[in-house]
Amino acid sequence: MLDILEDYRDGILETIFGNVNHSIVVVDRNGFVSYMNDSYCDFLEVDKEGVRGKHVTDVIENTRMHIVAETGKEELADLQYIRGNYMIAHRIPLRADGEVVGALGMVLFRDTEEWLKLNSHIKDLFLELETYRNQMKKLNGVSYSLHDIISNSSEMHILKDKIKKVAPGDVSVLLRGESGTGKELFAHSIHHLSERNTKPFVKVNCAAIPADLLESELFGYQEGAFTGAKKGGKPGKFQMADGGTLFLDEIGDMPLQAQVKILRVLQEGEVEAIGSVHPQKVDVRIIAATNQPLEELIAQQKFREDLFYRINVVQIDIPPLRKRPEDLRVLAKYLLEKVTERIGKRVVDFEPEVYECFLEYHWPGNVRELENVIEAAVHLTSNEMIELDDLPDHIKPDALLVDEDRSLKAIMETAERQAIERTLKKVHGDKGKAATMLGIGKSSLYDKAKKYNL
Repeated sequence: MLDILEDYRDGILETIFGNVNHSIVVVDRNGFVSYMNDSYCDFLEVDKEGVRGKHVTDVIENTRMHIVAETGKEELADLQYIRGNYMIAHRIPLRADGEVVGALGMVLFRDTEEWLKLNSHIKDLFLELETYRNQMKKLNGVSYSLHDIISNSSEMHILKDKIKKVAPGDVSVLLRGESGTGKELFAHSIHHLSERNTKPFVKVNCAAIPADLLESELFGYQEGAFTGAKKGGKPGKFQMADGGTLFLDEIGDMPLQAQVKILRVLQEGEVEAIGSVHPQKVDVRIIAATNQPLEELIAQQKFREDLFYRINVVQIDIPPLRKRPEDLRVLAKYLLEKVTERIGKRVVDFEPEVYECFLEYHWPGNVRELENVIEAAVHLTSNEMIELDDLPDHIKPDALLVDEDRSLKAIMETAERQAIERTLKKVHGDKGKAATMLGIGKSSLYDKAKKYNL
């Protein structure tokens, strides 16, 4: 029986799924398409034989099939946006001998006319919801929600689940991650999902405010408190955020004197404005963010340890873009649409070699740098497809070799890192296979991967 299933697999799949109205796709454990029926191929306008062997993210927009194949968790009746319409999708992991070997996906729509009516109704509901969301943004200062964090990777999927668990409470959250990873988006999302979402969201960039003005910005001042004080005084950020959320961005740059006062606010729940003789009760939730190693700053006595423990009740570590290459394609497409809409120029996609270039580059500036690169390319291109020549020189593959200011050692290390990174992607992180392909020992590969933080 098993021999029959193996020998006639394609024919069996075609017999079962070939003539059904539903759109069917089957992927292997690594997310590569094993089978797609005629209904799905016709809907996507793709060649049936051409899609086989391609990664599912290259064939179906907004797909999560590869994630289901990786996690083994089924997703039923999930709303998916495909080719300008919302579809209802089932994704089911396929198991053999107790292990996940792939996933089966099914897009449901019975009658085209019936579905178009339902889809139109869904779009109308989404537009109504968006209107209410925009009204709420104006009222409480929140610009982003969790839906604005575009991702395909399992790491970000897990992170979003963690945000959903943390958001409803009043616990203090510390967001940690490199510059450009989207810490502010996560802060907005936490407030948006919290019980405080109808109250103000107030941001303070601790690195942008001069040290001598930080206290008045945070805690406000009374009329006549100092020369130049406004008539009637001025409320501070804590008073403005009363009942809501205060986002302390770049908290590692906050002066020690201000740290002492913030600690008192968190301990006592009251603020004393400059020139005031009576403290004022405030109720705020603190979300802090930093790209600095606070533990090292504590050792250098530049950051208070007691404040660190106050703000670090729940820690959220946001991975850099180079550690989630699965997000690059979907992020690039999203940012391209965002940039072209803002600029008003018709550019629809990237040539395949551009995506390859994106995967090879290290992205020290993370998502912010990716957006800047795409915006520059949109301005430079004369076509509807962004080509390799449209990209800034510093991210092109041969940029390493033409930089005269780099030492030979630096060039060789960068080339070695990129070679290891590309190989690991090809074998989906299997270091044993990667070592074999590179012709080095497994322990040597582990050492190099650790050295380059891969």
